[in-house]
This record gives sequence, structure tokens and C-alpha cells, in this order.
Amino acid sequence: MTTKVVFSGFGGQGVLSMGTTLANTAMLEGKHVTYMPSYGVEVRGGTANCTVVVADEEIASPVASEPEFVVAMNQPSFIRFQSILQSGGLLLANSSMVNTEAARRDIEIISIPTSELAESLGSIKVANMVMLGALIKASGMISFEFMVKHLSEILGEGKAKLTKLNKSALEEGFNFVKEQ
Repeated sequence: MTTKVVFSGFGGQGVLSMGTTLANTAMLEGKHVTYMPSYGVEVRGGTANCTVVVADEEIASPVASEPEFVVAMNQPSFIRFQSILQSGGLLLANSSMVNTEAARRDIEIISIPTSELAESLGSIKVANMVMLGALIKASGMISFEFMVKHLSEILGEGKAKLTKLNKSALEEGFNFVKEQ
């Protein structure tokens, strides 16, 4: 099985971190992975995006035309990337910043108040991990339990002190979708 995801938002929202965290987790699980970030504009306030492809077999192309999942952390990303989502695909929107009224009718949308959920944990900076937890629950593409167990290894030494907060954020997003 091959699953394609596009993560998108403003630079500074942790969009590329969501992609690398998903990619690194999938690799540790033994899956084939490609990660393709958009470099050049991911400065704070500019638009950033990345594509992650996770598969059980070798991946022919890292390009995610018609992905199954799109994560939109802001309105410009929602407008830009909903058009490439395959019919019947799932768009996860940060309802703190995205109005989905103009969404296509042939896609499913889950709106998650990631900013508010992150603030309830004490840091807006983990809104990306709230969203990643929601994506993992909605997609089932990787094991949530595996990710949480290996999170300090996945995030790397530099972020080890933030492991507890990031685990809480992942769980918040995962549980938010479970309650839907």
C-alpha cells in the first residue's frame, strides 16, 4: 500500500517538522519513504510545504500527484492544496486558521482546532504535533504507539527535552479525531 501526504502552512508552523517526523517514524517501522520539502520560501510567514510518501514497497516517484491526504495549517495552503487532493481524499484543516466553507464537495474534511489544543498544553509551538496526531489517527498509515514509544529517537537529541510536550500534543490530536 502507498499513501501520499502533502503538509502545508506558513513557515514557522512546523510543517516540515511534521513531514520529517512522519517520514522518520515510517522508516523506523521498516517502510519505504520519500520526503520532499519545499525549500526557498519556508521563512517565518512565507508558505512552506512538503510531500511524504509511505509505502510497503519501493517508491517509483516522490511526487505526490493526487495525494490521499492534505494537511492545511492556514488559509492560503487550504486554497492552494485542496485542488490536488484526490477525489474522496481527506483534508485535515487547522480550524483555528482555516475556513473550509469553499471546500470541494468530493473530499472529506476534518477540522481540528490545533492552535487552541496546543495552547491548552502550554505552547502554541506544538500545534503541528497536534495535527500530526490527528493525521495518524485518521489515516492509520503508521503505528501511533510506535511513534510515541520512539519519539525521542525520532525527534533527535536536540529536541529530547521537548519529548514529553510533543507526546502530549500527539495524543491530543489523536484523541480529538477519535472523539469525532
